[in-house]
Amino acid sequence: MTTVSPTAVIDGIGSCLPPRVLTNEDVRRRGVLDTSDEWIRTRTGIARRRAAEDDTSTGDLAVAAGRAALESARAGADLVLVATTTPDRRCPATAPEVAHRLGLGTVPAFDLAAVCSGFLYGLTVATALIRTGVCTRPLVIGAETYSRIIDPLDRDTAVIFGDGAGAVLLRAGDRAEPGAVAATDWGSDGSGSDLIAIAAGGARQPDPARRRCRDDHYFRMRGREVYGQAVRRMTESSRAVLEKTGWSPAAVGAFIGHQANQRILDSVADRVGVPPRRRYGNLRDVGNTAGASIPLALADTAAHRRVSPGTPTLLTAFGGGLTWASVALTWPAVRPLDRAPEPRTTDSTPRPTPRRKTWTLSTTTS
Repeated sequence: MTTVSPTAVIDGIGSCLPPRVLTNEDVRRRGVLDTSDEWIRTRTGIARRRAAEDDTSTGDLAVAAGRAALESARAGADLVLVATTTPDRRCPATAPEVAHRLGLGTVPAFDLAAVCSGFLYGLTVATALIRTGVCTRPLVIGAETYSRIIDPLDRDTAVIFGDGAGAVLLRAGDRAEPGAVAATDWGSDGSGSDLIAIAAGGARQPDPARRRCRDDHYFRMRGREVYGQAVRRMTESSRAVLEKTGWSPAAVGAFIGHQANQRILDSVADRVGVPPRRRYGNLRDVGNTAGASIPLALADTAAHRRVSPGTPTLLTAFGGGLTWASVALTWPAVRPLDRAPEPRTTDSTPRPTPRRKTWTLSTTTS
């Protein structure tokens, strides 16, 4: 008898957005930038974004989003993966403390760094771990506080990025179930590592003061070159993952791309062949949240019940490294709760995970 290996199935979705909202006018005034609300909306599609308070860390956002995903599924996790560019510390990783605060005990936990592709890299890794039997319920979190690394005087980045976290709890399941991962695709090109980067703070340039260039500790991006790379790589990766599944572009009922820039999203979807009515996201209200952008868009779309369970869904992302990834899955069977989680900065006491009852979703929306 042939044994069919399990795949990853999304069993719970959660998210967390800091309560503080920054409009385009707020960003312009804070950095005294030569820009306007119209300029930002026209070129990026962004109207507002969220910013964490000074006492709120990436880990705080990750805990809130992770807890929401666990409550969504009414189940626990046996592994925690946090995709982030903005960890609480350079050492140790943020994930073990997140697991502890979630009351998950001594489960394995680690961070993953692939910038804006981080969540889909994490989803790909977690799917492989399920298929090989290493774990059965991994919790994958994308969490960012880009407000800590953005230069308020840099118009290329200050108007784009925001803070937030999103999470999914996966479980081993059948490929025919709603929420099942059908195929993944990923890649990288280190020849473009300088296009999206923070120059200082690592082993190559440990202390920006020594180099007399304190700006090197800010996140920098070469926008025009990134635009071309992002459109090309996400388009190629999307086509590759669709080929693995055998789905045609016409079969895709929901498309969620990395929420980087509306022009990029539209260019990729147009090239892949996904019509506007099947494109989903929340870029206008939360901005580019890097590794958190896709799970935040998943949670927002699920909260508004815009997609039916079982709908063929395409996710794709591009980030620094350069990195890119795409995942094909069917839309999960989750539904929202009436309340939304907020980050807790002093929550160091682990909470027991409630027993599973029904599919639910806890999410913040704009």
